[in-house]
Amino acid sequence: MDFELNEELTLVRDMARDFAENELAARATKHDRQSFIDKEVFAKMTELGLWGLTIPEKYGGAGMGNLALSVVLEELNRVCASTGVTLSVHNSLLGAPINKFASEAIKKEWLPRLATGEVIGAYCLTEPNAGSDAASLRTSARVDGDDFVIDGTKIWVTNGGTCGVMLVYARTDNDASKAKGISAILVPKNTKGVKVGAPEKKCGIRGSSTTEVLFDNVRVPKSNLVGELNGGFKVAMDTLDGGRIGIASQSVGIARACLEAATKYSKEREQFGTPISNFQAIQWKLADMSTRIEASRLLVMKAAWLRDKQERCTQESAQAKMFASQTANFCADEALQIHGGAGYTDHFIVERLFRDARITEIYEGATDVQRIVIARGVLA
Repeated sequence: MDFELNEELTLVRDMARDFAENELAARATKHDRQSFIDKEVFAKMTELGLWGLTIPEKYGGAGMGNLALSVVLEELNRVCASTGVTLSVHNSLLGAPINKFASEAIKKEWLPRLATGEVIGAYCLTEPNAGSDAASLRTSARVDGDDFVIDGTKIWVTNGGTCGVMLVYARTDNDASKAKGISAILVPKNTKGVKVGAPEKKCGIRGSSTTEVLFDNVRVPKSNLVGELNGGFKVAMDTLDGGRIGIASQSVGIARACLEAATKYSKEREQFGTPISNFQAIQWKLADMSTRIEASRLLVMKAAWLRDKQERCTQESAQAKMFASQTANFCADEALQIHGGAGYTDHFIVERLFRDARITEIYEGATDVQRIVIARGVLA
C-alpha cells in the first residue's frame, strides 16, 4: 500500500496547482462578483488539456482516470470553486457516461470536441418535482419516426449557459415503473426548441453557470440515445458515482483553503498581547480541521481508485461525498469563527469560502441521500 502519488499524478497535481495559483487566484473573487468565469480561464484550461483529462487518448483526451481528476479538482477548488465545479461536471457527468455508455458514432462525434473544450458539457436530471427522487422525473421523449421528441423542464443545470451539449434524462415509457421508463439522450444546445433560462442568483459558486433549461418539441435523432432505451436511470446512477467523487474532491479543496486562510490569520491577528495562534482554543480548531481534511482526502482517493479499477464504488463515493462535504462546511465555519467579525466581510476570502462550501452538501445528492445510499450498502 502506497499513499504517495506516482510521478504522473504528481506532475498533474503540480500543473493544476500552478494554474490555480497563477491564473485563478487573482480572478476567483472577480468570478464570484461578476457571476461568470473569464473566457481566458477556459482557454488556458484547453491549453493544459484539463477539459479532456479523463477522455481516452484515441479521442484526443489525456486518458487519465478519476484519481487524476480528483487531484486536479482539489487544487482548482482550493482557489476557485466555480471553475472547479465547471470542470467536474464536464468530465464526470458528461464525458464519462458518453465514454462508457454511448455508441462509437457518438464518441467520435463528441468526445474530441469535449476534450478540447470546443464544447462544454452539461447534465440535465433534476426537475421542479424531481430532486432527490430523480426517478419521478416528468420530462418526456416520445418516438416519432427516427427521432425522439422531447418536452419538459430541467432545473439547476450546471454549465447550462456555457455548454454546447447536454445529457438529458427523459421518460420514454410511461407504462413502466418509475426508474425503468427513463432514457438518457444527448441534446446539442443549439437544437430548435431548447431554451436556456436566466442565470440563477446563488449564495455561492456564483461564477459557475446554473440555469433552467426548457425543452419544447425538441427533435433529435434516436441515434443520440446513450445506453439502452429505458435504461437511462442506470446511466444516471452510475454517472453520479463519479460525480460524487468530483464534489468530494471539491469539498477537500475548499476545506484546505479554509485551513490555510485560518492558519495565516491566526498567526497575524494579535489579542491580549500575543498572536491568537498561541491560544489552545484556536489550536484545537486548526487540529480538528486538519484531521478531517486528511480523512476526507483518503476517502476520496479510495473511491476514485475503485472507480478507476472499474469496480463498484457506490457506497465508497457516497461516504466520500458525505464526509468531505461536511468537512468543507465544518472548516468554513471554523475559519470564519477564527477570523471573527472580519471574516463576515468580503475583505477576507473565508466569506466566499463559507458560501461556496454550503452547496457541497446539497448538489449531486444531499447529505441525507448519501446516508440512505451508505445504509443500503451496510445492510446488504
